[in-house]
Amino acid sequence: QVQLVESGGGLVQAGGSLRLSCAASGSIFNINDMGWYRQPPGKQRDLVARITSGGSTTYADFVKGRFTISRDNANNTVYLQMNSLKPEDTAVYYCNCNADVRAGPAVLYGWNYWGQGTQVTVSS
Repeated sequence: QVQLVESGGGLVQAGGSLRLSCAASGSIFNINDMGWYRQPPGKQRDLVARITSGGSTTYADFVKGRFTISRDNANNTVYLQMNSLKPEDTAVYYCNCNADVRAGPAVLYGWNYWGQGTQVTVSS
């Protein structure tokens, strides 16, 4: 099993910045893609950004030019730098990874894991 531990959420004024971190631990053989998703109150969970093991990135239109996703492969950690925050960015942010995991003597490929979520609140 893989656990994802998130940090960096909190309360910030509009125009401010936050950096979210997510560290993966457990029986990891290899981590493939990692990403961030968010879910505002009463709405569905949507992709914010994702990054491949090689560093290729994808962003949702509503964060382009403001957010940057990065990863530290040596520490199994993904980051989301959030700048120029807006009240509409308020949501629970979830870390996700797709990983190849060890299961006893075997390796299981392509399993998907989620963090518990961290609250980001942007005030006006």
